[in-house]
Amino acid sequence: MNILSLLKPNQYQIKKLPKDRTLYHEGDTCKSIGIIVKGKIKISSYLASGNEIIFNQLVENDIFGNNLIFSSSPYYKGDIIAIVDSEIAIIDRKELLNILTKNEQFLIEYLKIQSNFGKSLNDKIKLLSISSAKERLYYYLHTNNNEIGFDSIQDLSKQLHLSREATSRLVSKLVKQHKILRINNTIRLL
Repeated sequence: MNILSLLKPNQYQIKKLPKDRTLYHEGDTCKSIGIIVKGKIKISSYLASGNEIIFNQLVENDIFGNNLIFSSSPYYKGDIIAIVDSEIAIIDRKELLNILTKNEQFLIEYLKIQSNFGKSLNDKIKLLSISSAKERLYYYLHTNNNEIGFDSIQDLSKQLHLSREATSRLVSKLVKQHKILRINNTIRLL
């Protein structure tokens, strides 16, 4: 279900975000939630070494800011950056409270999204606790219905939290062993 279809157009504003543009920076105060109308964004941060950590990649109908807006520490933990030209529906805190108290259908969908996000965090914690690169890839495939789409090996390595080199070697090895099928930028478990 498209959660925006449950709202009136005057309850949110649309922001156009060109590719590679940052909407919010790490440390900014979260005063609204964003719903991806079209496009793709990432939430990322950089280590002191300069390496990028991608916390999440969001697509149409995904929400960000929802875990911060009512937090006692409502500061973004990473930059919100458009991966492609995107459109974001922005709902400020006051309007969100109004919607949540008066629109039961929206409240139910919002709570589903919150619950699913909690589940995905648990999946991410489990992924990071797996030390074997092969088992990490298998687990990631399993949590994504045995198929992963990615923009590049570098992108896949960031999703798996492995080095690009280790990811490239692993994918090549598993393709040769007929354990996975790789078609362009999609991997499917066989």
